[in-house]
Amino acid sequence: MEEGAALGAVVPAHGSAAVGHEGQTRSAVVTLLLEEGPITASDIGTRLGLSAAGVRRHLEALISGGEARVAPSAAVRGRGRGRPAKHFQLTAVGRNRLGHTYDDLAGAAMRQLRKIGGDAAIEAFARQRVDAIVADVEPVSGDGASDLEEAAGRIAEAFTAAGFAASTRVVGNGVQICQHHCPVSHVASEFPELCDAEREAFAELLGTHVQRLATIANGDCACTTHVPLSAPQDLGVPQSPGTPQASNIPQKRTTPSVMSGAQPRTGDRTSLRKELA
Repeated sequence: MEEGAALGAVVPAHGSAAVGHEGQTRSAVVTLLLEEGPITASDIGTRLGLSAAGVRRHLEALISGGEARVAPSAAVRGRGRGRPAKHFQLTAVGRNRLGHTYDDLAGAAMRQLRKIGGDAAIEAFARQRVDAIVADVEPVSGDGASDLEEAAGRIAEAFTAAGFAASTRVVGNGVQICQHHCPVSHVASEFPELCDAEREAFAELLGTHVQRLATIANGDCACTTHVPLSAPQDLGVPQSPGTPQASNIPQKRTTPSVMSGAQPRTGDRTSLRKELA
């Protein structure tokens, strides 16, 4: 049987059609490795109607790209007598390139959670999730800039371990926590509570107000959180713009004066009459 006959396709000699057919055949090999693996090259050829050379070409390309490998002997033990033929299977890289519907599943679960428990349930879940990520992060231990930088670094390390590829950088009078990847960005675009919970956890661990400048969920290239390294000076009770504080206004004392036209108090009027009599 000619290569590709099992796929109901004619093998083109050259051109873009040949490239397209090659990709379809490669996908069929990957599907067999996924569903039937570990599987021999002979079985692949039989199932797909490929020649030995065709199977070998596709397997070599997949192995070269790290998407497939020869299965360990333990995985194929007990599959007949005699010297066992080589069996092939997908690697983790190969599986990851197939794509997943995890985002769809997570989104459906979150929508159902909101339907059952309302916004409070979503917020509680989001906070439990971020608390699990930073469970081993020690809060800031001092009030100096270096203490905040170190604590921000610990947060970045925890998020990197969770798959967020996080780092820190000093910018102006603050330090920024940058998450260069977000495994849940598609879900977070629908449920911003996930981002809000992260910001709240950062603020609590750092003991200061933090500000989210950008998020991948909103289409930015990274999630960036600004942490000020110096607290604003305490100016007491806020005043309206342009209004000086009462404590800074000098109190001017005035005394009644006849010449100035000021009105004297009642007691002063009696004394004044006696002086003029």
